[in-house]
Amino acid sequence: MEEKLEKQLIRLGDADLLGNKPLYLALRKIKGVSYSLANAVCIISSIEKNRKIGNISDDELKKIEDIIKNPAKYGIKGFMFNRRKDRETGEDRHLISSNLKLTTEFDIKRMKMIKSYKGIRHTQGQPVRGQRTKAHFRKGSAVGVAKKKAAPAKAKS
Repeated sequence: MEEKLEKQLIRLGDADLLGNKPLYLALRKIKGVSYSLANAVCIISSIEKNRKIGNISDDELKKIEDIIKNPAKYGIKGFMFNRRKDRETGEDRHLISSNLKLTTEFDIKRMKMIKSYKGIRHTQGQPVRGQRTKAHFRKGSAVGVAKKKAAPAKAKS
């Protein structure tokens, strides 16, 4: 027999998660949560990975959200964090959703401002991490051969 879902849509970590998805896969829809972190959250919260997220109680959801926001408090190792040795504080942090996006934008702006190699590549719209550019990353006038448009034929008088 199938269990009936309690909730169809769950708001967790600034993301809307479908209630019919397993917990492990639903956590992946939150920006900043990787496969390994989603697995660690399932183990620490002692909730089965394949349990539908719509059937999870509100108390368990609060605990899951707290684990995602403060993973160090629950003993998750620093290599799973997405911001190790933060520039401002020097400590390992884990950011999710809009905080992650905003911090990434600030990092790119800083690289552009100090004119580092990566910043220059960001400014030019080129690949930043050493990829080759002969075949890929071609857009605009760099693609193909531009043909001249044919002039309309003149009418005979």
